[in-house]
Amino acid sequence: MFREGVQVMRMDLHTHTEVSHDCHTRLRDIPAWMLRTNTRVIAVTDHDQHRGGPELTRIVADLGLSDRLSIIPGEEITTREGELIGLFLQERIAPDLSPEETVVQIKAQGGLVMLQHGFDPLKRYRLKPEATRRIAEQIDIVETFNSRLSRQRWNRVAATWAAERHLPTCAGSDAHTMRDIGEAWVETPFRLIRTPADLLAALHEGTVQGRWTHPLHAYGLKQWRNLNGRFRREG
Repeated sequence: MFREGVQVMRMDLHTHTEVSHDCHTRLRDIPAWMLRTNTRVIAVTDHDQHRGGPELTRIVADLGLSDRLSIIPGEEITTREGELIGLFLQERIAPDLSPEETVVQIKAQGGLVMLQHGFDPLKRYRLKPEATRRIAEQIDIVETFNSRLSRQRWNRVAATWAAERHLPTCAGSDAHTMRDIGEAWVETPFRLIRTPADLLAALHEGTVQGRWTHPLHAYGLKQWRNLNGRFRREG
């Protein structure tokens, strides 16, 4: 895709795969969907699991697509006070640590700390406000568009919070089906993303965008897409 003569791409930094307990998206199906939607960069952030990102990276390489697609290995980590995302992780981080201990573990691996859906009070596993205040100076990226929040205003609250602290912002679909991947994105000039510095540079040049879906509608879509996908695989 080109815009004003510049090749652009989409980045979705919050996705789930079959490695998550609540998702059935097969890793091997994702590269074709990424190409179809021009979502050239995704962060694989499975719940308390890390192996999805490295496995998808190997699949992309085996398909000869490493010069077209970038996979960021990550994890959506359950701390004792809610969830945090770690990006560019080398290995799994155990759940049930304090937020501060989780941040230390992410940074020790050279990773980036991302605050996702942290301002929606109806998100069951959001990071508690007091914990967010304690680790605010350690946060590297703020998700300011999440497709699955209870109300769109919470994305605006996140954007204001990030702007006040001059933090980079991103979008995440929080995808739990393959067709959800790319529903929230940062549009930025095409580049391969291999390091945290690459990502931060792309975010600096990018624009956060997305399609919000009401949670009840999103739940119905998830059930339908999972059922439809099961029939296709069995057929």
